[in-house]
Amino acid sequence: MKRHTTAAVLALGIVAAFATPTVAQDVRLMTGPQGGVWVPLGGQLKDLWEKAVPGLKIQNLPGAGIANVRGIEEGKAEIGFGNSISTVDAVAGNPPFNKPHKKVCNIATLYPQYYQMLVLADSGINSVADLKGKSITTQQRGNTGELITKQLLEVNKMTYNDVKMSYVSYTDSVAQMKDGHAVAFSLGTAIPSGAVMDLAAARDVKLLDLSSSHAGMKKLNPGYTLVTVPANTYPKNDKDVQVIGYATHIVVSCSMPEAAVYAMTKAIADNISTLATVNKGIGKLTPKAMAENIGVPFHKGAARFYKEAGIDVATN
Repeated sequence: MKRHTTAAVLALGIVAAFATPTVAQDVRLMTGPQGGVWVPLGGQLKDLWEKAVPGLKIQNLPGAGIANVRGIEEGKAEIGFGNSISTVDAVAGNPPFNKPHKKVCNIATLYPQYYQMLVLADSGINSVADLKGKSITTQQRGNTGELITKQLLEVNKMTYNDVKMSYVSYTDSVAQMKDGHAVAFSLGTAIPSGAVMDLAAARDVKLLDLSSSHAGMKKLNPGYTLVTVPANTYPKNDKDVQVIGYATHIVVSCSMPEAAVYAMTKAIADNISTLATVNKGIGKLTPKAMAENIGVPFHKGAARFYKEAGIDVATN
C-alpha cells in the first residue's frame, strides 16, 4: 500500500511539474518614454506575469519601439513593447537596423497605434507641406514616432534640414508646445493620448489629416495602414481625422523558456479587461487578434497557446 501511495504522489508531482511553469529568473522589460501608455501598461503586465510564472521577477525599464527590439537582440533586455513596422524592419535587417535581428520573437499583438501630428490651432498649418520651416517636436531618436516623422517628411519631399526639430520626451514636447517653442508635435501612441490631453487642456490644437501621405508611407513600409481618430477624441476636434496606423505588440527573446512564454501569453488572454483599464484599445482583444500575422515569427511558447486556441502561427 505504501508503495502505491508513493508512486501516486510521485506521479502527481510529475504532472504538477509539467502543469506549472517555473522560471527562477530575473528578466528586464523595456517599456516606453515617460508620458506614454507603455509605462503603465508595462506595470500591469509585470504584475500579471509575475503571478502567472512562479519565480519570474521583472524589472521595468524605459525604452522605445526601435530601442526595445535592439535591446533584446543585444541581450540588454528579454521582453519589450514593439511596433509592427519597426520590428518587421529589424527582422529583415532594413534601416534603421544594421543587420537582421534573429533573437527577437513575437508574443502577441495588443492594439492599434496612431501616428498623430498635432499643430497649434492658430499656427496656420493645415497640411504636412505647411510644416516646412516650422518647429516640430517629437520623440528621442530610436523611437518609432521619430522614425515615422522622418519618413512622413520624406514622402512630402522634405528632410529634417527643412524644419526645426526637437527630439525629447512626451512631457518636454508638451511643454514646448505650451510655451510656443514648437508649433507641431508628432507622436505614435494609443488614443486618446494622455500627453495630447494635457496639451489640449492648455492650448487649442488640431490634428492634421495624413491620408494624402498614406500611399507614399506604404511604399516605404507595407505595414503602414490608414486609421481614423474619431471626432471628439480630443477637445475642440469635432471631425474624424485619418492618420497613419500600425500595431503595438509584445516581443521577447527567442531564448526565453517555452513554458514561461506560454504562461505569459495565456495571462494576456485571460486578463483583457484588466489591461483595458490602462488602454481601452485592448478591450476587444481576442486570441485570434493577438495571433495576427505581422511578419514577425512567434515564440514557441506563444505558438503553443495559440495552437490550443485553434490558431496556427509561424514560429522562429
